[in-house]
Amino acid sequence: MAELQGRPRQLALDLPIDSRYGVEDFLVGPSNEAAYGLVEAWPAWPDAWLRLVGPEGAGKTHLAAIWAKAAHAWTVQASEVVDANVPHLVSGGALVVEDCDRGLSDEAALFHLMNAVKARGGFLLLTAREAPDRWGLRVPDLLSRLRLAPQATIEPPDDALLRAVLVKLFIDRQLVVDTGIIDALVLRMERSFAAARALVDALDRLSLERGRRVTRALATEVLAGLVAEE
Repeated sequence: MAELQGRPRQLALDLPIDSRYGVEDFLVGPSNEAAYGLVEAWPAWPDAWLRLVGPEGAGKTHLAAIWAKAAHAWTVQASEVVDANVPHLVSGGALVVEDCDRGLSDEAALFHLMNAVKARGGFLLLTAREAPDRWGLRVPDLLSRLRLAPQATIEPPDDALLRAVLVKLFIDRQLVVDTGIIDALVLRMERSFAAARALVDALDRLSLERGRRVTRALATEVLAGLVAEE
């Protein structure tokens, strides 16, 4: 163990975090209640497909995992939707396609996939950070089809949900943090799930590195560092 100014310094290791994607672990609040309700309404969806839209770290993957378990669906990245894969992807009956606004390279294949899913009586859940008009699509038929697809939207969290998310993230990392510190973080941090994950990750690393528990001073230091990086 290295010595720094006479004090032992621990090494922060990239250990796997216990991220649970069960329905009991999904935190429901005003910002995601409508999206959660629409996903949970399956198979009584208004169409064969559903768009799940929300900012990075908002819980799209978690909510998609809940649906995938219920529907016995496969989950793939948008980059895997290519013409040669369409028959195989459709054969499962239900499918999640993640990150459609980032990894999609074969627009025609996604259009054919949507048609094939509906023809077979299957279901398709598409996740993205933004609505299709902002995906940069070049195939008009695909854009039109996606615009007409029902959308479940996850909005930025309110204070209560953001606080609950922080508590869950700290528990996932087996960190005990005073509720007063969590309340102070909620008041000062960026209003997003992605910011909550970045904040807890930074606090976890710094507390381990210094061999100290998460204190108000440590939280203030981490917040200041994250703001400086923006």
